[in-house]
Amino acid sequence: MSRFRILHYTFTVLLGLLAGACAHSPNTPALDTDGSCAPAKPCPACPACPGQPGQAAAPPAAAPLQAGDWRAVSGWLQDDPAQAWPALRTSCSTLSRQPTWKAVCDRAGLLGASPSTAAARQFFEANFTPWQLTNADGSTQGLVTGYYEPLLRGSRTRSARSTWPIHGVPKDMLTIELGDVYPELKSLRLRGRLVGNKVLPYWNRAQFGERAEQAQAPVLLWADDPIELFFLQVQGSGRVQLPDGKTVRVGYADQNGHPYQSIGRWLVAQGELPLEKASMDGIKRWAEANPQRLHELLNSNPSYVFFRELPASSGGPIGALGVPLSAGRSIAVDPRYVPLGAPVFLSTTHPLSATPLQRLVLAQDTGGANKGVVRADFFWGFGAEAGREAGRMRQQGSMWVLLPKGISPPEHR
Repeated sequence: MSRFRILHYTFTVLLGLLAGACAHSPNTPALDTDGSCAPAKPCPACPACPGQPGQAAAPPAAAPLQAGDWRAVSGWLQDDPAQAWPALRTSCSTLSRQPTWKAVCDRAGLLGASPSTAAARQFFEANFTPWQLTNADGSTQGLVTGYYEPLLRGSRTRSARSTWPIHGVPKDMLTIELGDVYPELKSLRLRGRLVGNKVLPYWNRAQFGERAEQAQAPVLLWADDPIELFFLQVQGSGRVQLPDGKTVRVGYADQNGHPYQSIGRWLVAQGELPLEKASMDGIKRWAEANPQRLHELLNSNPSYVFFRELPASSGGPIGALGVPLSAGRSIAVDPRYVPLGAPVFLSTTHPLSATPLQRLVLAQDTGGANKGVVRADFFWGFGAEAGREAGRMRQQGSMWVLLPKGISPPEHR
């Protein structure tokens, strides 16, 4: 599920890159009004030489993945790894195309679809090495949040009840793949619009709301509730129940290139809600009590997600790996540190609780908010109950990436 999950960079990033390319000194120069680089200014002072008295050298950053052993994996013996076997087989449908993963996926296939707990545990211990995710400062704890697949009510045509459009990708939005020009920027993508012979940033949420027709953005469906639609954009995929009871599945198609800003944090900053009540339910209650400020609330987040209609299926939504997610056994990660598709052992706690949540999961998704080494978004599944759990989850946890024996972790990108 890609929600605002696929990596997008705004034109602010592009300007920074261009400024860096123009720089003649370690100081980034300002841009003149015509966009060209201003003359470089001399350094105001020579940098101090390392090793001078009174200057302590900064310690080197810890390696993101550090080899360990199974005895150090907290909670490994308390989980049933056979419960993650269907998710592993799903990952292997993609990973088996890679030489480093083919052999271990082939061996997994020999165990069939439903190995015993003992057989699954023996398989992982015999074929994988646990690598503990470690932050640059050497700490091993990080943030674990949750997400889910929501259910909305809506219609294929606009009605008195269904008034909020679920848009497809606008025809006037440009996609700029920086990696096509600079291979080192392979993962960077920009969104824009053409005005004359200039490429400008694409419209933010408020601007797009005023120009959707001008942007030629198709309307796939009409939703009943604007807050539920907003959370659909945050999650990146979901289902819409039509008046006849049938459901339509929609998934992430693209995004306007503006960074996501939390509307919960906006409410806290405005003094409208205390931090402990800025949850999904708290936001919904505030919106119901303040309908006159609804647009102000929604537009505080400049990001806007566009969708595509997906074929009906009984499985989970499609994640960034291109395979269906498994409730309670899939997570979203930062792919700079965790290879997509890899098994990960997650040791954290249940939402708003000290009760351990320690289980084998598969890294099958990414997310725009998932930045950092020890960072995960736990997929709770479909529907209202999954949404309640996801909305309350903001825990600390540790993570171990399981890589095939003899394979070193990829270099940090």
